[in-house]
Amino acid sequence: MTTISSPLALSRNPFGRLVLDKDGRPHQVNPVRAFPLSAPSLGISLVGEDGKEVLWIADMDAVDPAARALLNEDLAAREFQPLIERIVSVSTFSVPSIWTLETDRGPVHMTLKAEEDIRKLHGRQNLLITSADGVHYRLPDTNRLDKASRKLLERFL
Repeated sequence: MTTISSPLALSRNPFGRLVLDKDGRPHQVNPVRAFPLSAPSLGISLVGEDGKEVLWIADMDAVDPAARALLNEDLAAREFQPLIERIVSVSTFSVPSIWTLETDRGPVHMTLKAEEDIRKLHGRQNLLITSADGVHYRLPDTNRLDKASRKLLERFL
């Protein structure tokens, strides 16, 4: 494992993949967060095509702004997590159930296959809900939901 000590020589190849120039050799890399929910800017691993770590970034604040922008673009695409703004309806109060949601990415229908797919993060108000197709929906504060949405959600908590 190597940590950063100078500006990252990070760029995109013609196919849009991140390339890290390390020790005079180009490495196609994918950034992976060690703690995506609890400490998103700490512990970023740049993983090569072979699945091995090429570089460890302890803190994103230590990375130069240009490289940080490239890393953040890749991480945002990799960590697609729509934010739930409103729960419009729930097909049934048992699982599996189909939920109609309004998110920051627009309206969506998703299937909740088990109550265990609603995970509490940092207390009761911050939730991560995983749909049957593997999409993670974030609900950072249940108190910000309207009364009808909170009432529907309470049936599953």
